[in-house]
Amino acid sequence: MKYTKIDSSLFIKNRQKFTAQLKPNSLAVFNSNDIFLTSADSTLPFKQHSDIFYLSGIDQEESILVLFPDAKDGKHKEILFLKETSDLIKIWEGEKHTKQSAFEYSGIQTVYWLDEFETVFESLVKQAENIYINENIHTRANKEMQTREDRFIATCKAKFSAQNYEASAPILHSIRAIKEPEEIQLMQQACNITEKGFRRILNFIKPGVHEYEIEAELIYEFTRNRSGGFAYTPIIASGSNACVLHYIDNNQMCKNGDIILMDFGANYANYCSDLTRCVPVSGCFTDRQKAVYNAVLHVKKEATKLLVPGTILSEYHKEVGLIMQDQLLSLGLIDKADIQHQDAKHPAYRKYFMHGTSHFIGLDTHDVGHWDKPIEAGMCFTVEPGIYILEESLGIRLEDDVVVQATGAPKNLMQNIPIEIEEIEDLMNG
Repeated sequence: MKYTKIDSSLFIKNRQKFTAQLKPNSLAVFNSNDIFLTSADSTLPFKQHSDIFYLSGIDQEESILVLFPDAKDGKHKEILFLKETSDLIKIWEGEKHTKQSAFEYSGIQTVYWLDEFETVFESLVKQAENIYINENIHTRANKEMQTREDRFIATCKAKFSAQNYEASAPILHSIRAIKEPEEIQLMQQACNITEKGFRRILNFIKPGVHEYEIEAELIYEFTRNRSGGFAYTPIIASGSNACVLHYIDNNQMCKNGDIILMDFGANYANYCSDLTRCVPVSGCFTDRQKAVYNAVLHVKKEATKLLVPGTILSEYHKEVGLIMQDQLLSLGLIDKADIQHQDAKHPAYRKYFMHGTSHFIGLDTHDVGHWDKPIEAGMCFTVEPGIYILEESLGIRLEDDVVVQATGAPKNLMQNIPIEIEEIEDLMNG
């Protein structure tokens, strides 16, 4: 890992919040992610599963966490199982956690090697009334590939078929959505690194530069500031590419007169940032580009004000749609007849603004949270309206990451990242 060690007190608090919501006499199990193969003997870089990291701080492959607050043996209330390290592993792969270092990172005193898992786990299952398993029930979950967690669940249910199984996800979606101060600080660090990347490229962008060159400048700045890399595959989209919402080819030349839409964010300590900014390749916006840009900026500012405790996200998105509708009318992109004859399920504004305004953010870019419950202080969201005019080869999206406050407007973790037209033009031409 590149990031500075996180104090174990954060993960101790997280475990306490989780276990407080378990049914009596229950145990919960969490597995690390797989190391994913590519071909031959190659693998992708390891990325820890967000849930086991959230509860333990352990950022290592082949790890298992078992939580059993009512265990008969006190030392089995919290257990980490880790792959046993050796001198050979140290030479070929580098340092792995020892039992002592695992305790220092997690605050968990009982650490066993992985080869002891089956024996210990079977003895614990015999004591438990419920087993909490960690299925992926994210609203955007892609389940085409079987994960290490999936394989464990299938094996566990086959071996212990008489047990009662419960889902950990609803609990985790509630507690992970409300960030501890330490988590917000880590997200702020991710945003600060993202800011450095954005400021770096403002002087670099000019006609003739390729999108992938901008991407390269960003990853350089991220890495030199201890980031784990991009929080998600970056979108560097010039001209009409900006009208493709998930454009990731990043292989075109930036041309004079085009706007370039850049959607990227740094990852720090597994926490994500998510920024979108649009800048003129020439260094100066045209009048039309300014008008569309300022319309999007207005919607973003007004939408941000709506993210207060008690807001229901589905109603929030409807209200933002009405704000956008007014801006599209002003720009001449839709007219009153379009609104009068619109399908209520597909409002006229969606021709030019076809995605949601906000999503949860944290350990995952599209983080977990309950979409049908009122939002609360401590929740973190993106705010990212956009207008996409394919016939003009113009796409504008602006995005910041914010933290809902108990009172007043949300705190903008990206408030220092340039967004006003005048500042962007000054920095690009300074």
